[in-house]
Amino acid sequence: MSVIDTSNAEHYQWGGGCDGWHLVQQAGLSVIEERVPPGGAEARHAHARARQFFYVLDGALTIEVDGIVHRLVARQGLEIAPTLPHLVANRGDVDARFLVVSQPPSHDDRVPVPLTESC
Repeated sequence: MSVIDTSNAEHYQWGGGCDGWHLVQQAGLSVIEERVPPGGAEARHAHARARQFFYVLDGALTIEVDGIVHRLVARQGLEIAPTLPHLVANRGDVDARFLVVSQPPSHDDRVPVPLTESC
């Protein structure tokens, strides 16, 4: 057991300029800190098994879930049930930093969903 933060966590990049740090990476649980710059977004998708909770640390995050747009600011979170199509985007002027808690981990559980709405 040791203290972990973005300086010593496993780091990865995604979506052309976004960052992720694996804070907890276990078979039944994933906790990731992510950074999305202004204008950054992920592809619309769903998860077959993973339940996710997004919690904003800094900035603002727009999350479209099954056609409903939610705007979260620091200290706000949103739970997304398995199979619900969703898309995360930063429509603000500063980096969005947030936690993504997934149970079970979501990385091998993505199902692409065609984009029908834009956030």
